Amino acid sequence: MNTLFDKIWDSHVVAAVENGPVQLYVDRLYCHEVTSPQAFAGLRERGLKPFRPGRIFCMPDHNTPTHDQDKPIADPVSKTQVDTLEKNASDFGLTHFGMMHPKNGIIHVVGPERGLTLPGMTIVCGDSHTSTHGAMGAVAFGIGTSEVEMALASQCILQQKPKTMRITVDGQLGKGVTAKDVALYIIAKMTTGGATGYFVEYTGSVVRGLTMEGRLTLCNLSIEMGARGGMVAPDETTFAYLKGREYAPQGEAWDKAVAYWKTLGSGSDALFDKEVMFRAGDVEPMITYGTNPGMGTGITQTIPLSSSMPEAGRISYLKSLEYMGFSEGDPLTGKPVDYVFVGSCTNGRIEDFRMFAAVVKGRKKAPGVTAWLVPGSWMVEAQIRAEGLDRIFANAGFELRQPGCSACLAMNDDKIPAGKYAVSTSNRNFEGRQGPGSRTLLASPLVAAAAAITGKVTDPRDIME
Repeated sequence: MNTLFDKIWDSHVVAAVENGPVQLYVDRLYCHEVTSPQAFAGLRERGLKPFRPGRIFCMPDHNTPTHDQDKPIADPVSKTQVDTLEKNASDFGLTHFGMMHPKNGIIHVVGPERGLTLPGMTIVCGDSHTSTHGAMGAVAFGIGTSEVEMALASQCILQQKPKTMRITVDGQLGKGVTAKDVALYIIAKMTTGGATGYFVEYTGSVVRGLTMEGRLTLCNLSIEMGARGGMVAPDETTFAYLKGREYAPQGEAWDKAVAYWKTLGSGSDALFDKEVMFRAGDVEPMITYGTNPGMGTGITQTIPLSSSMPEAGRISYLKSLEYMGFSEGDPLTGKPVDYVFVGSCTNGRIEDFRMFAAVVKGRKKAPGVTAWLVPGSWMVEAQIRAEGLDRIFANAGFELRQPGCSACLAMNDDKIPAGKYAVSTSNRNFEGRQGPGSRTLLASPLVAAAAAITGKVTDPRDIME
């Protein structure tokens, strides 16, 4: 019996090169402003047009400011990229959700919430975190700019078929433990290269019990352990989330689609190239202490000793701690925090802001903390306001910003200053990722909320109602 991945992949193969790649049909191509300009330029040079324009959706997200979006972008580089995407979409007749458009936001947040991302699809985008969409039961992965051009021109790309891995997480998550903690725990155990060459399917009682938002967070972070992508089999949680969404099938077409989606799951006798198992009881709220997402630990733990590392990696490990201003053996709780960022394609959905609000309600932001709360889309922003979460934030001293990638990668004005510490709900803590010299501690919205109101790294379980 084939796996979920095999079923979708094999049904999208147009042609195969003997001992080489396959020509894979693409159901949905997402384009943002950073990785698409050269691809569109390539089309012009060759006198080509997009093969299936109705399957291509464009929106700016990386360079968009998170305030005053109704005004011209001040940064000339950001403005050029955003304007160029708008012109390319117009010239080639593609759907474009520009800044201030009600359907704009981070592309990996908008796709699922609008029903553009559906089970059984193949989805590509010139962005590594395209793996997010796999949570809907799709084969979704990031591609390079030359491949974006290929997908524009032919609605296909050339790809080697990856190996398959199943990661099972069974048991029950403890208090204060979220999908983000599960993901950071898996990456810490697998290392940043532990899933290289594999497409991962997540399963087990924990994964089945996650909300759609939680599954999107989990699949988003698959890339951080080297995986080609991550996915979760579509089930009743998926169908309930998608039903009635704008681009999802309606009426009779919906019933037909669900009947097909139900056939996609891996069979009980499906064979994977690798199997990995984890226990939910071993996971506590997580936080990173280094300069890659695999350098994470439980929030009650201390920073590991270099003597516990393989000898080959000790020098780079100590270099990472030096950059962070940390010492091996240090506890993480109590470390001072300067900035808190809630948002990104990892944790910029309504559930993430509900979690943050639940902790900060009735409390006050610590005086020395700068906090950026950035919804992943205008739809999320509208939900925040409809549920009154914005008033909870305002009463606690927090300001809600406008949608965009924001401080996840600091391609706009939202940069963490050199030497400052940021507890961030985003996906990467590389050196300078959130601004030159910035120091990033990746965590869940609950850990971020606890840091925001105490001004230091704090176990959220200590202050949760």
